Amino acid sequence: MQAARTPELLSDADVPSSDTAFQRLSTLPPGPDREALREETICAWLPMAHRLAARFRNRGESMDDLRQVAAMGLVKAVDRYDPARGKAFEAFAVPTVTGELKRHFRDHTWDVHVPRRVQDLRNRVRTARRDLAQRLGGRTPTCAEIAAEAGLREEDVLLGLEALESYSALSLDAEPAGDGGGATLADRLGSCDHALDVAVDREAVKPGLRTLPERERTILYLRYFLDMTQVSIAERLGISQMHVSRLISRSCERVRAGALKEAV
Repeated sequence: MQAARTPELLSDADVPSSDTAFQRLSTLPPGPDREALREETICAWLPMAHRLAARFRNRGESMDDLRQVAAMGLVKAVDRYDPARGKAFEAFAVPTVTGELKRHFRDHTWDVHVPRRVQDLRNRVRTARRDLAQRLGGRTPTCAEIAAEAGLREEDVLLGLEALESYSALSLDAEPAGDGGGATLADRLGSCDHALDVAVDREAVKPGLRTLPERERTILYLRYFLDMTQVSIAERLGISQMHVSRLISRSCERVRAGALKEAV
Protein backbone atom coordinates (compact mmCIF):
# COMPACT_ATOMS: atom_id res chain seq x y z
CA MET A 1 0.00 0.00 0.00
CA GLN A 2 1.35 3.43 -0.86
CA ALA A 3 1.45 5.76 2.12
CA ALA A 4 1.14 8.84 -0.07
CA ARG A 5 -2.36 7.94 -1.23
CA THR A 6 -5.29 8.29 1.10
CA PRO A 7 -8.17 5.95 0.19
CA GLU A 8 -10.82 8.51 1.15
CA LEU A 9 -9.46 10.92 -1.45
CA LEU A 10 -9.40 8.51 -4.38
CA SER A 11 -11.80 9.20 -7.21
CA ASP A 12 -13.81 6.61 -9.11
CA ALA A 13 -11.25 6.86 -11.89
CA ASP A 14 -8.61 5.49 -9.53
CA VAL A 15 -10.57 2.32 -8.82
CA PRO A 16 -8.81 -0.66 -10.44
CA SER A 17 -10.63 -2.62 -13.07
CA SER A 18 -12.21 -5.87 -11.96
CA ASP A 19 -10.87 -7.43 -15.11
CA THR A 20 -7.29 -6.66 -14.10
CA ALA A 21 -6.81 -6.58 -10.33
CA PHE A 22 -9.25 -9.36 -9.55
CA GLN A 23 -8.06 -11.54 -12.41
CA ARG A 24 -4.55 -11.24 -11.01
CA LEU A 25 -5.77 -11.96 -7.48
CA SER A 26 -7.45 -15.14 -8.66
CA THR A 27 -4.27 -16.42 -10.29
CA LEU A 28 -1.56 -15.30 -7.86
CA PRO A 29 -0.48 -17.92 -5.33
CA PRO A 30 -0.42 -17.02 -1.61
CA GLY A 31 2.53 -14.81 -0.81
CA PRO A 32 3.75 -11.21 -0.51
CA ASP A 33 2.76 -10.24 -4.07
CA ARG A 34 -0.81 -11.42 -3.62
CA GLU A 35 -1.14 -9.78 -0.18
CA ALA A 36 0.18 -6.49 -1.56
CA LEU A 37 -2.30 -6.53 -4.47
CA ARG A 38 -5.15 -7.53 -2.14
CA GLU A 39 -4.36 -4.65 0.23
CA GLU A 40 -4.09 -2.18 -2.64
CA THR A 41 -7.43 -3.34 -4.04
CA ILE A 42 -9.16 -3.00 -0.67
CA CYS A 43 -7.79 0.52 -0.18
CA ALA A 44 -8.86 1.54 -3.66
CA TRP A 45 -12.46 0.44 -3.04
CA LEU A 46 -12.70 1.95 0.46
CA PRO A 47 -14.37 5.18 -0.76
CA MET A 48 -17.28 3.11 -2.05
CA ALA A 49 -17.57 1.33 1.31
CA HIS A 50 -17.50 4.66 3.15
CA ARG A 51 -20.23 6.05 0.90
CA LEU A 52 -22.40 3.05 1.76
CA ALA A 53 -21.68 3.57 5.46
CA ALA A 54 -22.82 7.20 5.14
CA ARG A 55 -26.30 6.00 4.21
CA PHE A 56 -26.68 4.70 7.78
CA ARG A 57 -25.68 7.90 9.57
CA ASN A 58 -27.89 9.43 12.25
CA ARG A 59 -29.01 6.06 13.56
CA GLY A 60 -27.17 6.18 16.85
CA GLU A 61 -23.80 4.85 15.65
CA SER A 62 -20.70 6.96 15.04
CA MET A 63 -19.41 7.30 11.50
CA ASP A 64 -16.06 5.84 12.56
CA ASP A 65 -17.79 2.65 13.70
CA LEU A 66 -19.92 2.50 10.56
CA ARG A 67 -16.87 2.93 8.34
CA GLN A 68 -15.09 0.16 10.19
CA VAL A 69 -18.03 -2.20 9.71
CA ALA A 70 -18.25 -1.26 6.03
CA ALA A 71 -14.51 -1.90 5.65
CA MET A 72 -14.97 -5.36 7.14
CA GLY A 73 -17.72 -6.03 4.61
CA LEU A 74 -15.44 -4.83 1.82
CA VAL A 75 -12.68 -7.22 2.91
CA LYS A 76 -15.17 -10.08 2.80
CA ALA A 77 -16.31 -9.00 -0.66
CA VAL A 78 -12.75 -8.85 -2.00
CA ASP A 79 -11.91 -12.26 -0.57
CA ARG A 80 -15.10 -13.93 -1.83
CA TYR A 81 -15.42 -12.33 -5.24
CA ASP A 82 -14.97 -14.67 -8.20
CA PRO A 83 -14.40 -12.80 -11.48
CA ALA A 84 -15.04 -16.03 -13.42
CA ARG A 85 -18.76 -15.66 -12.73
CA GLY A 86 -18.91 -12.59 -14.96
CA LYS A 87 -20.48 -10.22 -12.43
CA ALA A 88 -18.86 -6.81 -11.90
CA PHE A 89 -17.20 -6.48 -8.51
CA GLU A 90 -19.26 -3.46 -7.54
CA ALA A 91 -22.50 -5.40 -8.13
CA PHE A 92 -21.18 -8.05 -5.75
CA ALA A 93 -19.61 -5.73 -3.18
CA VAL A 94 -22.51 -3.32 -2.63
CA PRO A 95 -24.95 -5.90 -1.22
CA THR A 96 -22.13 -7.55 0.72
CA VAL A 97 -21.11 -4.30 2.46
CA THR A 98 -24.72 -3.20 2.95
CA GLY A 99 -25.58 -6.57 4.45
CA GLU A 100 -22.68 -6.26 6.88
CA LEU A 101 -23.93 -2.85 8.00
CA LYS A 102 -27.48 -4.11 8.46
CA ARG A 103 -26.27 -7.10 10.46
CA HIS A 104 -24.30 -4.74 12.67
CA PHE A 105 -27.42 -2.77 13.51
CA ARG A 106 -29.45 -5.94 13.97
CA ASP A 107 -26.98 -7.71 16.26
CA HIS A 108 -25.16 -4.97 18.17
CA THR A 109 -27.22 -1.81 18.52
CA TRP A 110 -30.49 -3.01 20.05
CA ASP A 111 -30.69 -2.44 23.82
CA VAL A 112 -33.44 -5.06 24.06
CA HIS A 113 -33.12 -8.41 22.33
CA VAL A 114 -35.74 -8.57 19.57
CA PRO A 115 -36.21 -11.53 17.16
CA ARG A 116 -35.15 -10.92 13.60
CA ARG A 117 -38.73 -11.19 12.30
CA VAL A 118 -39.82 -8.41 14.65
CA GLN A 119 -36.85 -6.29 13.61
CA ASP A 120 -37.91 -6.68 9.98
CA LEU A 121 -41.46 -5.69 10.91
CA ARG A 122 -40.08 -2.64 12.70
CA ASN A 123 -38.19 -1.54 9.61
CA ARG A 124 -41.20 -1.99 7.32
CA VAL A 125 -43.49 -0.17 9.73
CA ARG A 126 -41.01 2.67 10.20
CA THR A 127 -40.59 3.13 6.43
CA ALA A 128 -44.35 3.00 5.78
CA ARG A 129 -45.11 5.44 8.59
CA ARG A 130 -42.46 7.89 7.35
CA ASP A 131 -43.71 7.77 3.74
CA LEU A 132 -47.33 8.18 4.84
CA ALA A 133 -46.50 11.11 7.12
CA GLN A 134 -44.89 12.92 4.17
CA ARG A 135 -47.93 12.36 1.96
CA LEU A 136 -50.41 13.20 4.71
CA GLY A 137 -48.82 16.55 5.46
CA GLY A 138 -47.38 15.55 8.81
CA ARG A 139 -50.52 13.85 10.18
CA THR A 140 -49.76 10.69 12.11
CA PRO A 141 -51.06 7.75 10.06
CA THR A 142 -53.39 5.23 11.64
CA CYS A 143 -52.56 1.60 12.22
CA ALA A 144 -54.85 0.58 9.37
CA GLU A 145 -53.18 3.04 6.98
CA ILE A 146 -49.72 1.76 7.89
CA ALA A 147 -50.89 -1.83 7.41
CA ALA A 148 -52.23 -1.03 3.94
CA GLU A 149 -49.06 0.86 3.00
CA ALA A 150 -46.68 -1.88 4.20
CA GLY A 151 -48.82 -4.83 3.11
CA LEU A 152 -49.03 -6.13 6.67
CA ARG A 153 -51.75 -7.21 9.06
CA GLU A 154 -52.71 -4.70 11.72
CA GLU A 155 -51.47 -6.98 14.51
CA ASP A 156 -48.07 -7.09 12.77
CA VAL A 157 -48.06 -3.30 12.57
CA LEU A 158 -48.74 -3.08 16.31
CA LEU A 159 -45.85 -5.48 16.92
CA GLY A 160 -43.59 -3.38 14.72
CA LEU A 161 -44.63 -0.19 16.51
CA GLU A 162 -43.84 -1.81 19.84
CA ALA A 163 -40.43 -2.83 18.52
CA LEU A 164 -39.75 0.80 17.62
CA GLU A 165 -39.65 1.48 21.36
CA SER A 166 -37.23 -1.40 21.99
CA TYR A 167 -34.31 -0.06 19.95
CA SER A 168 -32.93 1.94 22.86
CA ALA A 169 -33.58 1.73 26.58
CA LEU A 170 -33.99 4.53 29.10
CA SER A 171 -31.65 4.72 32.04
CA LEU A 172 -33.21 4.03 35.43
CA ASP A 173 -31.83 7.43 36.44
CA ALA A 174 -33.95 9.15 33.77
CA GLU A 175 -36.96 11.22 34.77
CA PRO A 176 -40.29 10.21 33.18
CA ALA A 177 -41.65 12.62 30.58
CA GLY A 178 -43.75 15.39 32.09
CA ASP A 179 -42.56 14.67 35.63
CA GLY A 180 -41.28 17.83 37.23
CA GLY A 181 -40.82 16.33 40.66
CA GLY A 182 -37.32 15.02 40.06
CA ALA A 183 -38.29 11.39 40.67
CA THR A 184 -36.44 8.83 38.53
CA LEU A 185 -37.72 5.63 36.97
CA ALA A 186 -35.83 3.67 39.61
CA ASP A 187 -37.83 5.46 42.32
CA ARG A 188 -41.03 4.06 40.81
CA LEU A 189 -39.89 0.46 40.66
CA GLY A 190 -41.17 -1.91 43.30
CA SER A 191 -38.81 -3.84 45.51
CA CYS A 192 -38.83 -7.51 46.39
CA ASP A 193 -40.76 -8.43 49.54
CA HIS A 194 -38.56 -11.05 51.16
CA ALA A 195 -41.48 -12.10 53.37
CA LEU A 196 -42.98 -13.72 50.28
CA ASP A 197 -40.12 -16.23 50.25
CA VAL A 198 -41.37 -17.80 53.49
CA ALA A 199 -45.12 -17.26 53.00
CA VAL A 200 -45.69 -20.81 51.75
CA ASP A 201 -43.60 -22.26 54.57
CA ARG A 202 -45.55 -20.29 57.15
CA GLU A 203 -48.83 -21.64 55.86
CA ALA A 204 -47.43 -25.18 55.72
CA VAL A 205 -46.43 -25.24 59.42
CA LYS A 206 -49.63 -23.69 60.82
CA PRO A 207 -51.48 -27.03 61.26
CA GLY A 208 -48.47 -28.53 63.07
CA LEU A 209 -48.12 -25.52 65.35
CA ARG A 210 -51.77 -25.83 66.40
CA THR A 211 -51.15 -29.39 67.62
CA LEU A 212 -48.31 -28.38 69.96
CA PRO A 213 -48.89 -27.84 73.66
CA GLU A 214 -49.28 -24.21 74.71
CA ARG A 215 -45.84 -24.03 76.35
CA GLU A 216 -44.06 -25.28 73.19
CA ARG A 217 -45.99 -22.83 71.05
CA THR A 218 -45.01 -20.03 73.41
CA ILE A 219 -41.35 -21.03 73.28
CA LEU A 220 -41.32 -21.11 69.46
CA TYR A 221 -43.09 -17.74 69.35
CA LEU A 222 -40.58 -16.15 71.74
CA ARG A 223 -37.63 -17.65 69.89
CA TYR A 224 -38.56 -17.14 66.23
CA PHE A 225 -40.99 -14.22 66.27
CA LEU A 226 -39.64 -12.10 69.15
CA ASP A 227 -36.04 -13.25 68.53
CA MET A 228 -35.38 -13.94 72.20
CA THR A 229 -32.39 -16.04 73.26
CA GLN A 230 -32.81 -19.44 74.86
CA VAL A 231 -31.42 -18.05 78.13
CA SER A 232 -34.03 -15.25 78.14
CA ILE A 233 -36.82 -17.71 77.41
CA ALA A 234 -35.64 -20.01 80.19
CA GLU A 235 -35.64 -17.14 82.69
CA ARG A 236 -39.11 -16.05 81.61
CA LEU A 237 -40.63 -19.52 81.91
CA GLY A 238 -38.66 -20.60 84.97
CA ILE A 239 -36.95 -23.59 83.33
CA SER A 240 -33.38 -24.40 82.36
CA GLN A 241 -31.78 -23.30 79.10
CA MET A 242 -31.04 -26.95 78.25
CA HIS A 243 -34.71 -27.80 78.64
CA VAL A 244 -35.65 -24.91 76.36
CA SER A 245 -33.19 -26.20 73.76
CA ARG A 246 -34.65 -29.73 73.91
CA LEU A 247 -38.22 -28.42 73.63
CA ILE A 248 -37.33 -26.27 70.61
CA SER A 249 -35.66 -29.18 68.83
CA ARG A 250 -38.51 -31.57 69.58
CA SER A 251 -41.20 -29.07 68.59
CA CYS A 252 -39.47 -28.14 65.33
CA GLU A 253 -39.05 -31.80 64.40
CA ARG A 254 -42.73 -32.47 65.10
CA VAL A 255 -43.89 -29.49 63.05
CA ARG A 256 -41.50 -30.41 60.21
CA ALA A 257 -42.74 -34.01 60.11
CA GLY A 258 -46.34 -32.85 60.01
CA ALA A 259 -45.66 -30.41 57.15
CA LEU A 260 -43.87 -33.09 55.10
CA LYS A 261 -46.72 -35.52 55.69
CA GLU A 262 -49.25 -32.98 54.47
CA ALA A 263 -47.11 -32.27 51.38
CA VAL A 264 -47.11 -35.95 50.43
